[in-house]
Amino acid sequence: MQLRAGVSQRQIEQALKINRRTVKKYQAWAEAQGLLEGELPPLEELQALLEQAMPGALPPQNISTVEGYRAWVEKWVKEKVESKAIYQRLREKGFEGSYMAVYRFVRQLKGQPLRATVRVERQPGEEVQVDFGYAGYLLDPLTGKARRAWVFVMTLAWSRHQYVEFVWDQKVETWLKCHQHGFEYFGGVPERVVIDNLKAAIVKAVRDDPAVQASYQECALHYGFRIAPCRPRTPQHKGKVEQGGVHYVKRNFLGGREITSLSQANADGLIWCQTTAGLRRHGTTKEQPLKRFEETERDRLQPLPENPYELAIWKQLTLNRDCYIEFEQSYYSAPHRLIGQSLWVCANLKHVRLYDQNYHLVATHTRAEQVGSRQTHLDHLPPELVSGLTLSREGSRQQAHLIGPATSRIVDIYLADPVVDRLPTVGRLLALQEPYGANRLEAACVRALAFGDPNYRTIKQILEKGLEQVSSPALPASAPASTFVRSPEELFGPHLGATRWN
Repeated sequence: MQLRAGVSQRQIEQALKINRRTVKKYQAWAEAQGLLEGELPPLEELQALLEQAMPGALPPQNISTVEGYRAWVEKWVKEKVESKAIYQRLREKGFEGSYMAVYRFVRQLKGQPLRATVRVERQPGEEVQVDFGYAGYLLDPLTGKARRAWVFVMTLAWSRHQYVEFVWDQKVETWLKCHQHGFEYFGGVPERVVIDNLKAAIVKAVRDDPAVQASYQECALHYGFRIAPCRPRTPQHKGKVEQGGVHYVKRNFLGGREITSLSQANADGLIWCQTTAGLRRHGTTKEQPLKRFEETERDRLQPLPENPYELAIWKQLTLNRDCYIEFEQSYYSAPHRLIGQSLWVCANLKHVRLYDQNYHLVATHTRAEQVGSRQTHLDHLPPELVSGLTLSREGSRQQAHLIGPATSRIVDIYLADPVVDRLPTVGRLLALQEPYGANRLEAACVRALAFGDPNYRTIKQILEKGLEQVSSPALPASAPASTFVRSPEELFGPHLGATRWN
């Protein structure tokens, strides 16, 4: 101010007790910056400019007013808490110094050199930048224990207004839900979404042709935005969410914050977006993000679709030998002819659909509600294995009755066994009608009963050799009466030298 008032260097030297060379250096700097004429910027900005041009040039003092809080500041700097948040935390602890004192102290601790950048500005409603960031530990209400959490941040590139949501994971389903919630929060959709190359969005991150997740493609088509992946290892390409979003949330909202629950963090986060973050004077735009959004950008966003977004997850899985794919810890059947092949799984909240490699629908299931459960269509399984899954004692009697009296009698003999459950043998017997027909099976059972040997192997051999066509003795009126269904030779055959029973 004295230089602008025309006070001589000698007078300034005597008044401020500093060397004339120092006064001359400050005057040269002020002239170069055009500060000796016109309106002056705010004091904090002046001090920042001076510190940037001449580190250590600010008036010296023996001990910084922040020195007594060094341990706290070092801790917060290590946690990457920003200077303004550190200043706020120190004020809560009784600090009475200025923000610039904190700014200088933090800058000296960091000692980071400045690098040249090229800033890209967007038009209202043109772009939003999204990213996940590690949020430390939050309390899980189900267990009452601290658990690793993540923060999703969506920042509008023009207004810098943002949406924040804390989550437990970075799965595709979570990623899509966060987009849905963010668009609903803003009340509209931007033209494009700039993303990092995380797995929830990008299958393969390559410079020229990144492969986007099928689920994310569907989301983009529904809302009408274009996906704009960053080049690998270039987070600065989405600097508005990287620095002004995720890092800003970590430094300002999470910095020095006591551990709380996920739901409380989300409730507080929305308030923070509308107040601290939304009403701050942004360093680049020199305006409040919330004001810029409400006055201009809100109306430039595309309207939300009329139909609500139906969250769908796409995943490629291999059909196992048991004719099931495993998805989200539950199992879903597909035609056995596709065993060993990769199938596309498309799952929403209600249904799971399976597609082959040509995207032909091969199965539709109701989504399992219980972990470990199986959703099965019997026609997906090999026919020879299905009967054993659906066979019951009463059902087998009904099937045998339809074939004929001899078959029905043999089934009754098997089911009357008091020692061994012979229902599987009944299933194999009834399955013989598929290759040989019901009439031949009935004739084979007649012959087996006539010779007093109703064993499954005997009946199968009769059919294989065509012996059911050979005339046989008349069918006895009833099955041989015996306390046991099996003869002593069948039960003790291995010890008496007889053949084994089946």
